[in-house]
Amino acid sequence: MNVVLRERHGPVLLITLNRPDSLNAFNSELHRELSDAWHEASYPDIRAVVLTGNGRGFCAGADLNAVHKTEDAGHNTLRHTFNAHTLAMAALDKPVIAAINGAAAGAGLSLACAADIRIASTNAKFVPAFVDIGLVPDAGGSWYITRLLGYTKAFSWLSSNHRLNVDEALAWGLVCEILEPDQLLARALYMAAELSAKPGRAVGLTKRLLAQATQHSLAEQLEAEVTMQNLALLCPERAQARAAMQEKLKRR
Repeated sequence: MNVVLRERHGPVLLITLNRPDSLNAFNSELHRELSDAWHEASYPDIRAVVLTGNGRGFCAGADLNAVHKTEDAGHNTLRHTFNAHTLAMAALDKPVIAAINGAAAGAGLSLACAADIRIASTNAKFVPAFVDIGLVPDAGGSWYITRLLGYTKAFSWLSSNHRLNVDEALAWGLVCEILEPDQLLARALYMAAELSAKPGRAVGLTKRLLAQATQHSLAEQLEAEVTMQNLALLCPERAQARAAMQEKLKRR
């Protein structure tokens, strides 16, 4: 049985972590199959991605029953496994929606935070987990969570290991919607289908532009907007969308 499932829904790729007995914790097989999934997600005919988990958990991070086998590899393990997933998600010029169905802990929390949009079921929980086993946040968690929450709230949460419930996550801005468990996946796929239907490269270029914003000065960001706008203008679908909008305005 595959530990990462992939399904095509038109231009949307649904990726499901499939080790439900371990709350979808990472082992070597899951790392390998998720890498393959990110490769498929980069195909031009895929315009949006939904990431979720099977069973009670979204992702519990590293499988602690398997960690002792690779712990001696240290930083190289991180670079070639978790970090590779985080960079692959960031490199996609298309939206990634995390449909958080259950517990997101440790590197699983980092994985969720690396998505562009997060929606959660009422069963979701968010647990940093790192400090209670003597480790620091990794897999991009320190980068994304600081940008999502700000330094003070991020440090307080990550260092306390407070288990954040879904209502707190919504109030903090960590997720943008809460849904009943049986509605979560349908909502995520609907959102992905809507985004994938946007004309041209606008959504992907907007993702790229916003990712740069926190590192740029105003002048640098203005120049980045010029660059991205020029790329958007070159897309044939953009001209078709503009013509359709003009026709709609004439009929009003």
